[in-house]
Amino acid sequence: MSETQSPAGPLSALRLEERLRDTRLFFGQALRTFHATGSIVPSSGALAYEMAEYVRRRPDPEQSLSILEAGAGTGAISRGIAAAMRPGDTIDLVEANPEFAAHVEELLKTDPEMSRVADSAAVHACLVNDMGTDRTYDVIVSGLPFANFTAEQVESILDHYFTVLRPGGTLSFYGYLYTKQVKAVIAKREDYLRQARSGWVVQDWIDRYRIDSARVYANIPPAWVHHLRKPEWESAGERPRAL
Repeated sequence: MSETQSPAGPLSALRLEERLRDTRLFFGQALRTFHATGSIVPSSGALAYEMAEYVRRRPDPEQSLSILEAGAGTGAISRGIAAAMRPGDTIDLVEANPEFAAHVEELLKTDPEMSRVADSAAVHACLVNDMGTDRTYDVIVSGLPFANFTAEQVESILDHYFTVLRPGGTLSFYGYLYTKQVKAVIAKREDYLRQARSGWVVQDWIDRYRIDSARVYANIPPAWVHHLRKPEWESAGERPRAL
C-alpha cells in the first residue's frame, strides 16, 4: 500500500479556467443528483494519476490497451487516463448523466490532454451495465460511488466489470476515507446499514482480487484507490459469489 501525492504542477490560466468550469458544472449537478456523483467537487489530479496507474504500468510496454472508464463525470479522471495513454490505445468513456457526457464530448475537442486521444475515444451516455458484453477491456477505471448504491447494485456492477475484463486485466476504483465513521454519527440508520452492506460487497472483491491499494490525501475528501486483477484462469461462470 502506498500514498499518492499530487503530480500536478502550476496550471496555466486556460487550464485553470477549465478546472473552474468543471467544478461549477460538477457542483451544480451534485446538488441535484448527489446519489450519482457521491461528492460535491471533481476528483483531484492526484487521484486521477493514481487511478491511471495500470494504464501506465502495463506488462508489455509495446502492448496497446483497450480501456473503459465508468462514471467519467466532468473528465477529471479521464484527463489522467488520457495522459497515460499511448498510440494504439482506445478508450470508452461511459457517463449516465447527459450533461456530464456532453461536457466530456466537448473536452475531447478543447482540452489539451483529452484532444490528444480524441480519435481513439468514444463517449457513451448510458449506464455501464447497458454497454453490453460484446467488447472486452484490458483496463477498467471506475469512478462510480459504490457507497451510494445498494449491495445488490454494487455486486451487479462489479460482476459486469469482471465479465468484460479480459483475463489478467485490471480494475481500478476508489472510495472515500472515513465515510463509514462519519455516517455512523450523522446518517440515518437505514442509510448507514445500506452503506455497510455495500462496503461488505466491495471488501469481498478487494480481498479476492486486490493487487495494490493507495491512499490519496490530496483529494476532497481523501480517498482509497484499489487495484484489482482478474485471474488469467477465471471466466464469469467460474467466479465465486459473495455470501
